[in-house]
Amino acid sequence: MTDLSTLGPGLADPSHDAQQLFRAILDATSHPGRIVSLPAAPAGPGTLSAAATAYLLTLADRDTPVWLAEPFDQPEVGNFLRFHAGALIVTQRAQAAFGVLAATTPSPFNDFDLGTDAYPDRSATLIVDVPGLTGGTMRRWRGPGIDDHTDIAVAGLADMFWHDWAANHGLFPCGVDIVFTAGIELCALPRSIAVEG
Repeated sequence: MTDLSTLGPGLADPSHDAQQLFRAILDATSHPGRIVSLPAAPAGPGTLSAAATAYLLTLADRDTPVWLAEPFDQPEVGNFLRFHAGALIVTQRAQAAFGVLAATTPSPFNDFDLGTDAYPDRSATLIVDVPGLTGGTMRRWRGPGIDDHTDIAVAGLADMFWHDWAANHGLFPCGVDIVFTAGIELCALPRSIAVEG
């Protein structure tokens, strides 16, 4: 039984805030690499950023199971998402519609649902909480939704992450999508985007 007194608050105005957040998330998804601020994002439970929390409160529900990597696999995070989003927390990556990872999570792409040629939309989306969306190694992104190219410097990711991303991109139209989150900001990296550098 969850002690409701220990749960942090969700969206202050669920109907209005969810609409505002959805528009911001749609803007980020439509324009890969665009850093979008989420002013309506509530403080996250545990170590989960406000942006990751807002993303899940906006898009997760009982039909979109969530897998939590360390350091997010904590009762306070799971209870928060179950109560405020109605999300089912699963223990296997393959069961998840959303995976919540840290920048240092080992083998970040392994075992998640990649979709199929007939149903590529069934693939998982990974929310990767990072130290910052700037300050890392500059990399060039190209693909749909980007005018020629954009240069992005997500902090905290090892070179191997980008090697694995190239393999994921090569599976298009299958493969996972990524949303990077830090503080109250996020940016999207769909599987259709090639990353250079």
